[in-house]
Amino acid sequence: MKNLFLTFNLLFLLISCNKEITNSVFVKNSSELNDAIKNAKPGDDIVLKDGVWKDVEIEFSAKGTKDNLITLRAETPGKVFIEGVSNLSFGGEYLVVSGLHFRNGYSPTVNVIAFRTDKNNVANNCRVTNCVIVDFNKLERDNDDLWVQFYGRHNQLDHCYLAGKTNGGPTVRVDLKGIESIKNYHKITNNHFGPRPRKGGARGETIQLGSSFTSMSPSNTTIANNFFEECNGEVEIISSKTNFNEIKNNVFYKSEGSVVTRHGNYTMIDGNYFIGDGENENYGGIRIVNTGHWIVNNYFYKIIGENFRSPLAVMNGIPKSPLNRYNQVTDVVVAYNTYVDCKSPFQFGVGTNIAQSAVLPKSEIRSARPIRTTVANNVIYNSVEDKNVIVEHDKADGVLFKSNVINNNGADFKDSKRIKSANFDLNKISDNIMLPNISSVDVKPYNGFDFDLIKTDLAGNSREKNNAIGATVKADITNPNILDRSKYGATWFKVDAIVEGKTIKVSASDNLSEKINSANKGDIISLDAGKYIISKSLIIDKNITVQSASENKAEIVFEGAENTPAFSLNPYGILTLKNVKLSGNGKNQAFASLKEKMSNHFGLSVSDSEISNFNYVLKAYKQTFAETVTFKNTSISNCENGIELSEETNDRGDYNTEFLTIDNCTFNNVKQNVIDYYRGGYDESTIGGNLLVTNSTFTNCGAKEKNKMLLNHRGIVNVDINNNTFKNNKVQFVSILWGAKNNVESNNTLINSGKINTEENLVMKLMY
Repeated sequence: MKNLFLTFNLLFLLISCNKEITNSVFVKNSSELNDAIKNAKPGDDIVLKDGVWKDVEIEFSAKGTKDNLITLRAETPGKVFIEGVSNLSFGGEYLVVSGLHFRNGYSPTVNVIAFRTDKNNVANNCRVTNCVIVDFNKLERDNDDLWVQFYGRHNQLDHCYLAGKTNGGPTVRVDLKGIESIKNYHKITNNHFGPRPRKGGARGETIQLGSSFTSMSPSNTTIANNFFEECNGEVEIISSKTNFNEIKNNVFYKSEGSVVTRHGNYTMIDGNYFIGDGENENYGGIRIVNTGHWIVNNYFYKIIGENFRSPLAVMNGIPKSPLNRYNQVTDVVVAYNTYVDCKSPFQFGVGTNIAQSAVLPKSEIRSARPIRTTVANNVIYNSVEDKNVIVEHDKADGVLFKSNVINNNGADFKDSKRIKSANFDLNKISDNIMLPNISSVDVKPYNGFDFDLIKTDLAGNSREKNNAIGATVKADITNPNILDRSKYGATWFKVDAIVEGKTIKVSASDNLSEKINSANKGDIISLDAGKYIISKSLIIDKNITVQSASENKAEIVFEGAENTPAFSLNPYGILTLKNVKLSGNGKNQAFASLKEKMSNHFGLSVSDSEISNFNYVLKAYKQTFAETVTFKNTSISNCENGIELSEETNDRGDYNTEFLTIDNCTFNNVKQNVIDYYRGGYDESTIGGNLLVTNSTFTNCGAKEKNKMLLNHRGIVNVDINNNTFKNNKVQFVSILWGAKNNVESNNTLINSGKINTEENLVMKLMY
């Protein structure tokens, strides 16, 4: 009976796809595959044998018909692994690819999957479905590529899982260069965009629709019913840069960025869920630039970001803006949205930089306020009072407010004329969906121009007869189960479950390197007291902890060659070092990334340890990135250089770590680069780089620092230096803070160590 049921389902799927199989071709290698493609006719079904297909460049160029597609598929979905230096390109009509798994490799070109084989052979009416791309990254971070690039018209990416992109370039891009690719009506639907880790700079979007220089072209692309989970590549999750796109019924779950109408006009953003946690300020909502957008029926939960990552960020524009900058916001509608426990949900004039006019050219000054914009029929609920519901970075005098309601937990707020206070409760639909019950609230929805075209609400209920303000017309909708991951992505793919690591006991007589190499992800290397002398780098290529087994610190003595590290931080290498003494010979390094081929991130956390006699404490080379680097309760002494994170000198907004934290540490006799953390280039979209130096002591440091500055953090946006003591450091400045950004200092004691200055506007190289 089960086999009969599966057969019926397969037949139904083929009929629903208008596909009549006339010829099945089973292929076992690249030569057979190429022959099958070369001879393919409408209705052919090309089947790839299960197994690893390594170093294959699949050029799928053929012409099917609407009723007789040509399919290229895995023998068993998920059992055909595309590895090594490999890619896939389409050219032709009515082609389908299904069931492939790209892993353990990278593309030899700028695309993993391209909907064209060359400039003269684009794809139309083609589809990629039920496929997976995971960690298929170039070996160098600055070697940008795109995992899926659309060309042509009426193509589709659906029911796929894509995750783990670490190098530059959007995960998915729709390209409009050429008349054959405008008015494309592409569809990106029912996919699971899994975690995209922080990149440390721009060029890390999950989806980009067009580019600055095609932003006046109509795209008509639909992004619908997708699940975006921890898409943290940069401040823009979706960057819409063309006209007439629709972003509908998606879920943005704990993703550090926003949906952004970066260029182009007339985007419809309808019925999406934005789910935060009330703690992470990087989870964003919707940011608006340009003309004619409609933002309706969206639900925002615990989104507490500010400025670029606020729940609704309406930007200032540049008068007579060039294509690649910021046009003024005009003729936008924000209606029927619900905000629950969001911080300052309406922010206007975001990005205004009039105060920086002394260091920026006139062409960069964002002074054009939003005009002819309507904010109506929105509902806000706060379980904790919010005194600044509307934030005006510049005046919002071009915005019309109508029939907006707030329950602010009984507290006063500044905007009672633009938002009406009311009492109502919440109806719990699920852990992340709490809908306001506004049946008792006497506020009639504002009926603006074309508002009658908003015919349904977030849940699909009709607005035509029983309309109400907020994202839903009623508070007792059926649970949509938006976090049920089985509803999105490839049917066969399951994310690996987290396996709890085991503890591996090591004595001084054991080979420490062998123990670390044989350990699994998440394991703890527990060191007995004693001295561990090593002469070659310990390779860290997984998430692993090395710690002393007792309060008595184990001592690791590194006798390795000059400029080699005791701990070599490889791709995927996340090291936690606890309660250990670590010493070198004065010419080698304590920790360092690889110099090249860092295809994935590293990470480092050091606590309760003693580090001494190294040339570098940490050396991060160019094109390497760590999401976090932390030193806590640790002493660092008698080192030539300290923490070096300053190799990204291309001034494109890149930097080597997202979070650098120094907490309750002592630095003694570190001669230069005590802390050197750099981000260059004027790029308002890169709002990262985070430095915290707290409760620490710096003594006799910086003697060889050429610029006479102890803590170098030029271009880092978020800097907090507090409750530290600086004593007898031979420098002119402890720090120069960037006043126009989030750089602050407090309660620091300076003794014979220069001073801390604030420079309001740093002169930065323009990136555009």
